[in-house]
Amino acid sequence: MDSEEEDFYYSSGDGEAEESAEGGGDELESDSATISHHRKNYTILKEEDIRKLHDGDISTVANVLSVSRGVACFLLCKNNWSLSTVYNEWFADDEKPLETVAKRKSGNQVCKICYESVVVENMLSVACGHLFCSDCWKTYISTSITKDGVGCLTLRCPEPSCKAPAGLDMAELLATADEKEKLNKYLIRSYIEGNRKRKWCPAPGCEFSVQFNSDGCDSYDVVCDCDYKFCWKCMEESHRPIDCETVEKWVKKSSCDGESATWILAYTKPCPKCHKSIEKNQGCNHMTCRCRHQFCWTCLASWNKHNQCNQYSVGKDVIEKRENAKLGLQRYAHYYDRWVSNDKSMKLALIDLSRARAEHVGLLVRVHGESEGQVKFVTEAWEQIVECRRVLKWTYAYGYYMDTDTTNSAKVSLFGYLQGQAESALERLHHSAEKEMEKFLKAECASKDFSDFRSKLAMLTGVTGNYFENLVSALENNLSEVQSSSDKSQTAKQEAHRNEEALI
Repeated sequence: MDSEEEDFYYSSGDGEAEESAEGGGDELESDSATISHHRKNYTILKEEDIRKLHDGDISTVANVLSVSRGVACFLLCKNNWSLSTVYNEWFADDEKPLETVAKRKSGNQVCKICYESVVVENMLSVACGHLFCSDCWKTYISTSITKDGVGCLTLRCPEPSCKAPAGLDMAELLATADEKEKLNKYLIRSYIEGNRKRKWCPAPGCEFSVQFNSDGCDSYDVVCDCDYKFCWKCMEESHRPIDCETVEKWVKKSSCDGESATWILAYTKPCPKCHKSIEKNQGCNHMTCRCRHQFCWTCLASWNKHNQCNQYSVGKDVIEKRENAKLGLQRYAHYYDRWVSNDKSMKLALIDLSRARAEHVGLLVRVHGESEGQVKFVTEAWEQIVECRRVLKWTYAYGYYMDTDTTNSAKVSLFGYLQGQAESALERLHHSAEKEMEKFLKAECASKDFSDFRSKLAMLTGVTGNYFENLVSALENNLSEVQSSSDKSQTAKQEAHRNEEALI
């Protein structure tokens, strides 16, 4: 469907069509349990939703232009499923593909593919009238579907100079059941990948797609129905509060060979003879390389000519570079270790969230005699933990580059304070949901302490969300509190202190 003319959206809950005005997707609020309160500006599409949408577009074009569904599909695929572009090109083009699949009734004719003389009754053509035998058409259609992928949707007449469309109509007439199934999958793929406002969910194994309903929005975070949260712009995991460019730099730094090179520079030295890198694994400075060259580890001089290293003065710049490399590597390791740690914690929390939804809620309802609404606080806590782990993970990437780029010590101090307070609150919430919850999950009968625990966990969830909302807002504003007034940073600390008191 044309992204600028959409009149129908499909809810992610039941897949039924819902008529709404343009931009209606903005009416839906995101879950209150997470720290993000941006409006929902996207729609999750399941396979049945996609089929209804592209079938509706094909029918619309076929009716408006008075052409077959095959020609309508051809035009939409060729123009990235934009109805307006299809109409504009159609009425501007004098050579239009009209109807498809025509038969000739009498005589014989040579098929230009197999060069066999064939009764015209057994030959087929599309609107252009170029006749080919049915066997050659079958082979042509089958080969295109098997080898051309999505290209089979814009298949043309086999005549080299002919532009008449031949894909969908001929396939419906001649293709096998398996080939038709492949064709339908290509149709779905074309519908999603042909329009810049539709994308597949990048989560492994997920078959849902996302339709973005508005431009100039305040958030590009998307939560798929598979529970994976990602950024619409860069298709990486959702990374609020840092921007896509910083994520790209961090991912490259964490995955490329650059850090290996830094480690080699910091912890190895080249053999003076063969220049291969050597790591020192014992205390003695007498080194023997695989090339059998012997040298001093400290000054790199040949061992048989070696005297005192304290008199060696050449190459101080190399030593300085090596020390700087060590410090840089240690600093990177500080941020990377915490990034990885929170990433692992987030993935484990996702497992715990799934288990809470599938098992724990029902168990608490049965044992403690509560309604499902009364134990909703459990899943809300885990949803908050997952979101906060994700945010905390990316604040360490933010901190790494902020530390590099800024000389403003007040900014560094405020960032460290806000991050530390948020992390402490998250640890309290995570511990309560993970450890203190066990008592009530293992209980065989209702516990009088369950009501107090519910109040505590709900309070921890809310306070932790406030901490992280303050942290996210500060980082998205580039810690502007420091630039405008030192009093504002003090206010932020006072607010964090009030949150701290609420936890006591």
